Amino acid sequence: MTNKLLDDCFGHDKKRLRHGEALAILKQRVAPVASVEKVPLARAAGRILVEAAVAPRPVPAHTNAAVDGYSFAAADYEAGTGTELPVHGRAAAGHRLQRCPAPGTAARIFTGAVIPQGHDTVVLQEDVEAREVAGRAVVSIPAGIKRGANTRRAGEDVEAGEMLLRPGAVLRPQELAALASIGTAEVPCYARLNVAIMSTGDEIVRPGAALAEGQVYDANAPMLAALIASAGALPADLGVLPDDPVEIRRRLAEAAQRFDAVILSGGASRGEEDHVVAALDALGKRHLWQLAIKPGRPMSFGQIGDCVALGLPGNPVAVFVCFLLYVWPLLRRMGGAEWPEPKRYRLPALFAFPGRKLGRREFWRGMLKQTPHGLGVDKFARDGSGLISGLRAADGLIDIPEDVAGVQPGELVMFIPFAEYGLVGS
Repeated sequence: MTNKLLDDCFGHDKKRLRHGEALAILKQRVAPVASVEKVPLARAAGRILVEAAVAPRPVPAHTNAAVDGYSFAAADYEAGTGTELPVHGRAAAGHRLQRCPAPGTAARIFTGAVIPQGHDTVVLQEDVEAREVAGRAVVSIPAGIKRGANTRRAGEDVEAGEMLLRPGAVLRPQELAALASIGTAEVPCYARLNVAIMSTGDEIVRPGAALAEGQVYDANAPMLAALIASAGALPADLGVLPDDPVEIRRRLAEAAQRFDAVILSGGASRGEEDHVVAALDALGKRHLWQLAIKPGRPMSFGQIGDCVALGLPGNPVAVFVCFLLYVWPLLRRMGGAEWPEPKRYRLPALFAFPGRKLGRREFWRGMLKQTPHGLGVDKFARDGSGLISGLRAADGLIDIPEDVAGVQPGELVMFIPFAEYGLVGS
């Protein structure tokens, strides 16, 4: 498909883009690109809806009993004193009363059963006195039952013709239940994006290999694969690229022919052995590079033909943070959803951080803690971009704007839970 990105070149005269400016560029330049397929409802969890879901019938389809008890017409009942009515008929879920009950009678009814014609109210079986009089069942209904009590009105949940879900909705379990309730068996969904992962650097080796001096195990690839899956896309690990500009260019060009997006970790800064940005410039067009954020400054974004190319830093914490802030919503949008805006919660800080450098947006790893005064957020003590332990300890990110000079205990800070990106803890 075409028009995945606005393909005109983009330039700016700033050394580094602010967080908000980077988001604006991404939002402007990406659009849904995935093809469309029919998906059985049972396998549609996490998928993105292509077209609006409109209810062809009301839900529930019939006015029914919300409890086990007795149905009756409020017109036959004296609310001030209570009423005794003969019981004629029995209605159960899936087995409605076939004949209209005679005026002045009640019917035995069970949860989910269609309310008999002419009846409009149900009394709980625990609240009545049932007995036989001259061989006939009668029920004494106490005073104070309101008209329509213990009933579920037809269309109470969804009216016929109501738009149940908008195009671009992400189908959670609760959306699947809603679709099933209107009789949907298959759902038109966007196909999952195919996203390639490539690590870069002569020092990078995969887990399981022997580790020589100066080498590090690749923590980014498995993390990125899981993060890509959390964004609803299909990850493909293409291995580790050496610090060879020719090889990086060749492998990147091949991947761009096969995938909707390519994500590279490492090789994105200004060093002599950092070749990712140069390869992107040679093969396609770069729209973003160098951000005024911490961690994650050397992130890049561009395109090679119709393939989105994203260069992330090499350190795992920076990779993780950049992915959540920029790549996760980008993949969601390319996959057919609206651009997701994570909710931020104002919470009191349980830490002090005076004398912060101004002019850059910082995202600290934060842990939620219950205090005698309510929920607060603490900061992971160390800020190193290679400290995976900080990601493991954190519940989310503390978002510190560019103009905040410091934080004192008790001050309100903005907190973004990882759950906003589909990452739910145990």
